[in-house]
Amino acid sequence: MSARIYQIQKNALQSGKALTHKWVLEYAPAEAKKADPLTGWAGSGDTQQQLKLSFPSQEAAVAYAEKKGVAYTVITTPPKTLKLQAYADNFR
Repeated sequence: MSARIYQIQKNALQSGKALTHKWVLEYAPAEAKKADPLTGWAGSGDTQQQLKLSFPSQEAAVAYAEKKGVAYTVITTPPKTLKLQAYADNFR
């Protein structure tokens, strides 16, 4: 059982930064999804895929994973870069 810990990113369609300060622990899938023969929907018997635990900081998420004995991978957030551009540059 392994998990990944990452910080929630802002969606490209969002202008606000709500909930982007939270960290998430998400379990890796233990088995592959397979199609249900009756409905055709994809599913699996792995219920830990449905869990997403949120934490106020990276340290809290790492402490939880270590306490529960879960192997984890921390995915760091790349630094945000702003492309400063004048409106007049659109017409050059």
